[in-house]
Amino acid sequence: MTTSLSSKQRVQSIDILRGVIMLIMAIDHTREYFHIGAVTSDPTNLATTTPLLFFTRWITHFCAPAFVFLSGLSAYLAGTRRTKGGLSGFLIKRGVWLVFVEVALITLALSLNPLYNAIALQVIWAIGVSMILLGLLVRLPARVIGLIGILIIVGHDLLNNIKLPPNGTEDVLMKLFFTARGTVFFLDKTHAVFALYAVIPWTGVMLLGYAFGGLYQAKYRPVNRKVLLIYASLLLFLVFMALRLVNAYGDPAPWSVQKNGLFTFMSFLNVSKYPPSLMYTCLTLSAALLVLALTENSAGKLAGFFKVYGSVPFFYYVCHFYLIRTLTVIVFFLQAFKPSQIITPNSPFLFAPPGFGFNIGIVYLIWLAIILSLYYPCKWFSNYKKTHKQWWLSYL
Repeated sequence: MTTSLSSKQRVQSIDILRGVIMLIMAIDHTREYFHIGAVTSDPTNLATTTPLLFFTRWITHFCAPAFVFLSGLSAYLAGTRRTKGGLSGFLIKRGVWLVFVEVALITLALSLNPLYNAIALQVIWAIGVSMILLGLLVRLPARVIGLIGILIIVGHDLLNNIKLPPNGTEDVLMKLFFTARGTVFFLDKTHAVFALYAVIPWTGVMLLGYAFGGLYQAKYRPVNRKVLLIYASLLLFLVFMALRLVNAYGDPAPWSVQKNGLFTFMSFLNVSKYPPSLMYTCLTLSAALLVLALTENSAGKLAGFFKVYGSVPFFYYVCHFYLIRTLTVIVFFLQAFKPSQIITPNSPFLFAPPGFGFNIGIVYLIWLAIILSLYYPCKWFSNYKKTHKQWWLSYL
């Protein structure tokens, strides 16, 4: 069986990158619940945003692609300790588990609504379904899986222009799996599904990550892996720049000249996440590969700090949402809102009335408090996973 670094120890560059992702990601989730304008404004709308608000949102664009890519890479490493059949079964079961977590646990944290009037399908849903699909493909050679991933990433933008009869089965499936960008599907008069992450474009990212897992075989010297990762990062960035300058294919939102140079630059960077466009994927994965290349031999307190969060990303992800929402309930009453305002008309989210929240500076302070308060719980669980071998730990 092919050996890899992970068969003996965790790859620290993966944990470092995951840790950075986890912390940056929490900025946006904190903003969504504590910024006073989050409910009514889009931070990437250049007509209404500010540079600070724009970049607070934009920097988090790098999180989901890197995390999905690393999920694929980690699946490859997990396969070095399993047969193909064993890996397939594991990925399918873990994918089903993640879909359940998205619907049952994360949706509850987002809305605090035990009636589940609105079910949110976000990144954990996309990872779960992508894992199921990868589990069905793992018997193929890694290069073939990577090629399928590239074809999806490069070609799925062609589907944006396909128009189907609205609300028909084909339209629902197309949106759910390929083109959803905040699509709402009503199950009945009081229950709806909010689909934000179209699955298949994210599956392409995971499949590409799986193919890159081969670089972590024992036959690759760290210096050679570093060079390959840097070259791949540079290639993706050059593809992004070429496509963005041409301003034609690769993103449904072309950039344009704005009221000043800074806002024109913001327009240039304002690539589409829902679904992840070719330009968006190239830009974000370019950064992820560069971080992987530069952190493989990182040491010291800062690297250790990131590794704590990156070694238990699932645990941190669930905990940080419930911590955020617990704080929103506390702030709700501290700001003297009334119990009658817990429910906002036409909104699925409880404890989020108009006028709730703070300016962006306070949001950053809350974010720091959230991530720092989770450091020791994450460190404890990381140590627990290292010293215990129960089967269920592989699903967390």
